[in-house]
Amino acid sequence: MTEILPINENSLKRAKLLILKGETVAFPTETVYGLGADACNTAAVNKIFEIKGRPNDNPLIVHVHKDFDISYLVTEVPEYAKVLAEKFLPGPLTMVYKSKGTVSPVVSCGLDTLAIRIPSHEGAQRFLKYVDLPVAAPSANISKHVSPTSAQHVLADLQGKIDLILDGGVCSGGIESTVLDCTGEIPVVLRSGLISREMVEETVGACGEYVYREGAVARSPGMRYKHYAPRCRTEMFAPDEYEKALALYDFEAAKGVKACIICDGDGEKFVGGRKYMCLGATPEEMASNLYSELREGENTCDLLIVISPKQSGGVMAGVMNRLTKACGKRYEN
Repeated sequence: MTEILPINENSLKRAKLLILKGETVAFPTETVYGLGADACNTAAVNKIFEIKGRPNDNPLIVHVHKDFDISYLVTEVPEYAKVLAEKFLPGPLTMVYKSKGTVSPVVSCGLDTLAIRIPSHEGAQRFLKYVDLPVAAPSANISKHVSPTSAQHVLADLQGKIDLILDGGVCSGGIESTVLDCTGEIPVVLRSGLISREMVEETVGACGEYVYREGAVARSPGMRYKHYAPRCRTEMFAPDEYEKALALYDFEAAKGVKACIICDGDGEKFVGGRKYMCLGATPEEMASNLYSELREGENTCDLLIVISPKQSGGVMAGVMNRLTKACGKRYEN
């Protein structure tokens, strides 16, 4: 049986005992809930992959508390990385360094690098400080399903598969952390998130962006496979394709299909009396609402019709990355 407990002294004691025994614990961050295990325990890390059904070539991120000495884990921290850490950490930023090999090689799927994150969520910090170990943690959901932003989302996916979910409320950020490769002369975005490429450039003057090529080794979580996908049919349209989207809705609804439109605040005026969900008006609102709306949609609808937001750049790069991977493809008639 899986328990959901508020974060307090008793639940933290239980969580630490489970981690030290080589078990997994779900915990909140400011982005999504993570499924954590002792990063130095290979058997425990393997449990993460087994529980999630996660491909074993998809690297994990190691989470540590804000006072943890990462020199125990990595060989070198470039000056620009120190500047970025001072500006954005704790926060929704993961930084990839050359690994010392301290943690299990399973964490990085055999790569010589290690992704490290220092979450800002108070509950995450309390948990990580209490266990005082590097904790490997992907999102606490079944692999490729919509990421969880509440304890109930975790329970829906992992009921009976794990012992404990630490309940820290609803995650405010909503999409996973930005991942930056910090092993070269300049930082390179491996995965977009709430810390945008533009924000990094404003801070350290230069930032690249990695483009994944099919068949290449994944250097970061979220590069390969379909991710973040609801368990219902999805169709995705461009911002200027409202007429096509509404025509599909009407066609499917006439057949008795329970359809719903997902759009941004600008799209509300186009949907008429059709069922819809609004992601929000700002990039931050859309990031925060995305996964909860996708989960609500899969629980109430047979078809989700996504009309891409008009906004672009900054945080929207992360939102669109998740939306595109969730839908898998655009609609073609």
